[in-house]
Amino acid sequence: MRDQGWSARTRGTPARAWKSMLKERVMDLVTQTTILPLLFGCLGIFSLFRVLQRIRSKAYLRNAVVVVTGATSGLGRECARVFHAAGAKLVLCGRNVEALEELTRELAGSSTSQGQTHKPYTVTFDLADPGAVAAGAAEILQCFGYVDILINNAGVSYRGAISDTIVDVDRRVMEINYFGPVALTKALLPSMVKRKRGHIVAISSIQGKISIPFRSAYSASKHATQAFFDCLRAEMEQDDIEVTVISPGYIYTNLSVNAVTADGSRYGALDKNTAQGRSPAEVAQDVLAAVGKKKKDVILTDLLPFMAVYLRTLAPGIFFRIMASRARKERKFKNS
Repeated sequence: MRDQGWSARTRGTPARAWKSMLKERVMDLVTQTTILPLLFGCLGIFSLFRVLQRIRSKAYLRNAVVVVTGATSGLGRECARVFHAAGAKLVLCGRNVEALEELTRELAGSSTSQGQTHKPYTVTFDLADPGAVAAGAAEILQCFGYVDILINNAGVSYRGAISDTIVDVDRRVMEINYFGPVALTKALLPSMVKRKRGHIVAISSIQGKISIPFRSAYSASKHATQAFFDCLRAEMEQDDIEVTVISPGYIYTNLSVNAVTADGSRYGALDKNTAQGRSPAEVAQDVLAAVGKKKKDVILTDLLPFMAVYLRTLAPGIFFRIMASRARKERKFKNS
């Protein structure tokens, strides 16, 4: 009867009144059915899932033995801080003994409301030296007897034209960014496989997914990194070893300052894109979250670089024209 009355009331009524009645009818329908209870139930389940996920993430990181390479500055230093605050047992790696000791003192003297923290260990070695990497891996294992999470963060950037770059520079960048992390991973992997537990993290770059002009050696090393750790993830699934590849965009660090150039010299300048990049502390929090959630592949960039990854696949011709235009503009700027 109510439906018939409502239908009758709509006959001959103005459009505005009809819309008002329709809205009233829809609201009646919503409140008289199970839609609202179902909606609130779904929101409740989602909220509970997020809470449980945070609890699992904290438990996963607390008391885990975490190795961080390149821990003396930039993103590595901030990763050391956030993983230390999360209750991890840290092994900090780098080339600078004094910087590692300074960071250790800072962390040992810091306080956190998240629970118990542990005094970090330090291991000094150069990723560009294969012998030093092997010795460093052995020393890492002596700290706690095992490694739960390895964060391959150390690296070097590059600025230069391909035609001007000596091959030794390409080799050096590949040695630090690719062969060094691969060697360290392979040295620590057997102990993880034996325990059927471990997590390997590769801090790559958005330039491991797309290439931009005048970054050839760096981009090549990051593409190789992406490929290697994608293969490792598939092969290690049977041994319950997690593999996460994280690809940030520009981060406000000294990466460009310490970059090598075409002749192997230090670039020595903070370029504009790097100066406008995200803070390393913010990115470190994203790394912590990605590791805690055991994510497989993470892109940490603004919208445009993120879209460029898909543009490269879906419309490569457009992408190539954009990169060629960028190369012309950058070359013109350098020559001006």
